[in-house]
Amino acid sequence: MANGAQAMLRTLINAGVEVCFTNPGTSEMHFVAALDTAPEMRAVLTLFEGVATGAADGYARMAGKPASTLLHLGCGLGNGLANLHNARKGRVPVVNIVGDHATYHTKFDAQLQSDIETAARNVSTWVRTSQSTQQLCQDVVEAVTAAKGPPGQVATLILPADVSWGEGAAALPAPAPVPPPLADDALIERIASVLKKGGKTAILLGGRALREPALLAAGRIAAQCGVKLYAEVFPTRFERGAGLPHAERIAYLAEMASVQLAGLENLVLVDARAPVSFFAYPGKKSYLVPDGCSVHELALPGEDAVGSLQRLCQVVGAAQATPLLQPEKRPGRPRGKLTAEKVCKAVGHLLPDNAIIVDEAQTSGTMLPMFTAGAPRHDVLALTGGAIGQGLPAAVGAAVACPDRPVLALVGDGSSMYTIQALWTMAREKLNVVSVIFNNHSYGILNIELERVGAEKAGPKARSQLDLNGPGLDFVQLAQGMGVPATRAHTAEEFTAALERAFATPGPHLIEAVVPSVFSGLKLRVLPYLLRSLENLPQPVARALKRKVAP
Repeated sequence: MANGAQAMLRTLINAGVEVCFTNPGTSEMHFVAALDTAPEMRAVLTLFEGVATGAADGYARMAGKPASTLLHLGCGLGNGLANLHNARKGRVPVVNIVGDHATYHTKFDAQLQSDIETAARNVSTWVRTSQSTQQLCQDVVEAVTAAKGPPGQVATLILPADVSWGEGAAALPAPAPVPPPLADDALIERIASVLKKGGKTAILLGGRALREPALLAAGRIAAQCGVKLYAEVFPTRFERGAGLPHAERIAYLAEMASVQLAGLENLVLVDARAPVSFFAYPGKKSYLVPDGCSVHELALPGEDAVGSLQRLCQVVGAAQATPLLQPEKRPGRPRGKLTAEKVCKAVGHLLPDNAIIVDEAQTSGTMLPMFTAGAPRHDVLALTGGAIGQGLPAAVGAAVACPDRPVLALVGDGSSMYTIQALWTMAREKLNVVSVIFNNHSYGILNIELERVGAEKAGPKARSQLDLNGPGLDFVQLAQGMGVPATRAHTAEEFTAALERAFATPGPHLIEAVVPSVFSGLKLRVLPYLLRSLENLPQPVARALKRKVAP
């Protein structure tokens, strides 16, 4: 027998949870002390709860299993909610351990007392407050089981201090995993008949369907049946690069996505949702599936997307088909004044084998998919829930999960400031993360949205709310102040040389890429840039898009 915290840690380890991203307080001190009794549990300190939750998200995406967080009461959970929202939207397994006051202390409504369960339910599929030391380890088992799914979920276990320090707890073994179900045979036959009939059909892949086994099966189906492969706009984890079938990401801008999908007669969803616009816009559609297009769901979240695709591949007679694979091709070395496009080109030029790209460069990274399509094999982790401040923490988690793989975080200047404390954890843990901050002195994405939502003409007060130029942010000094070597680049030559050095040198590095805003004056200046971000865009489609976006 042990105290609750010691038995809890042993149960977490038995269930395969081996990393805990922490930002503890007084009510969690017995858990902190128990860490010395559990050498198998890696504890990674973060300076802000949003870093802990974002790191747990990035870790789980790459490790394929949950990490835990350790958060302090309801306020600590509240600070981590945004990145838990991203994890929930990405169906990523996370186990939150949230400390609480001792059960007998709650009646006094002390300063940090709050309704933790209500806050947790906004981002968690499973929530429980453990009521006794004897029940605690069973609660842990159920929390981990819920997080692992399928599908992956956020589980939050609230740990009162007296339950943690109480004696008489016994660690429990891990439960047996439950395999996800395949799509039923009748559904597979119906979808196979649709594919065999021909017509303009596409397969939209998401979740686990964007990993190599599913991509190869989908690529064979595409080769056999002449269908187009798309990927979710913000994939949880997308395996890309030379030697894999290419799936074009649905565009963030609804105008572009509508053109991508125009004319479709059938859309097959595999662990993905039907595409909708990110926001509502006056006079524009929210549901982006074309009118008259039939939607077929092959595998829902929680079902076996890989096995279902492989079975569909057999039924349509594509098991021996040769998928069209992305050839190896790198862009040339960029030169001249630095722009966001040239940063993306340099990434494609230098990307190492087996890299992990954490992409939170929402406007500046528009050209990234085009320039990295033929790069060596790599993974892309995207902003699944749209809550900015994910990029740097997710890179921490990915590097902890995959210490032998290079990690590249691409982040905007505005979003980086939400969780800039992640740099300190990178330095403390000596993580192999190269962070690139696109410094265009603005919230670039909001400059787009200000115009797209049909707001009245923006004056100086409105524009000032999107401007980060007074005073300007100095990311080199910020990084160096947290122990991360940093440099600033104004030219493509400076940036490419800095990126080359960073990839060649172990440990964390930061490059501040000073670039002009891509999207100032959306309708007049950005159209050619956006068009180039869609691979092999046919001229009729380009003309249609121009009519949609131009004044």
